Amino acid sequence: MPTTTLAASVLPLALAALLAATGAGKLARRSLRAQAARTALPRLAGGPDRAVLVLRATGAAELLLAAGLAAAPGHPLPGAGTALLGAGFLAYLAVSRWIAPEASCGCTARYEAPIGWASFARAAAVAAGGVLAAASATPWWSAVRARPAAAALVLAGAAALLAFLSAAPGRTWQLPLRRLRVRLFGNPLTGGAGTVPVAATVELLERSLAWETAAPLVRSGLVEHWDDDGWRILHYTGARHDPACACDRPVSVLFALPADADLDRPHGTAVRVSVVDEGTDEVLTPDLLAR
Repeated sequence: MPTTTLAASVLPLALAALLAATGAGKLARRSLRAQAARTALPRLAGGPDRAVLVLRATGAAELLLAAGLAAAPGHPLPGAGTALLGAGFLAYLAVSRWIAPEASCGCTARYEAPIGWASFARAAAVAAGGVLAAASATPWWSAVRARPAAAALVLAGAAALLAFLSAAPGRTWQLPLRRLRVRLFGNPLTGGAGTVPVAATVELLERSLAWETAAPLVRSGLVEHWDDDGWRILHYTGARHDPACACDRPVSVLFALPADADLDRPHGTAVRVSVVDEGTDEVLTPDLLAR
């Protein structure tokens, strides 16, 4: 069996696993209102209630397509439906970035970061995978039976790529690389030509309500910074008191501001704040921080 035929046969399995996970995440949550509020859906759908309905309908469609991709390989309908879903995701992401650049995509149940390249890449992968599935006439079990080792490698690679795109890659792999870059080349607090100096971003942050709210947790100066999809991320270390152990637990405090904002051009900046437990990588919610 040619490698291209084998890939077209087994890749829909990885795609089915992704759709099953994201669909189940949307339907399993008792309340999607908080997730919907972080997206542009309330503005696009005409209110939070309709946004929740859209998320649940999308989750049901993802589960249905996942079942079709896994159980009916060779039939063009599940693949065509998946390709249309991926194309719809791409259009939705583009519109969301236009009207609410600070909003998250709502694509997965736990993904809260602003829409970035990973969201678009994941949607494009869904669309491309749907096209492959619609064009393939060989069931995945035939490909696995004919070339089990090659099929396992293709499936593992596709699953790893999709998992990477769905797991907030900015924190999972870019952070260690950025730390290495800082150790090797230092951490200059000035921007390049045509960019806002980081010191100006820090000054804008320290005059914000978000800084006043999170400052009791901060225990360091600026540790590192980076720009990503129009945002400037500022990383501080800190600690929060944990009554369970009567001790202070180390946390990372991350602030996100528009990369081109400064005191002269604040753009009505709404600062985004995330607090991450360094021991568990758990994103701490306000109720946990209040303990």
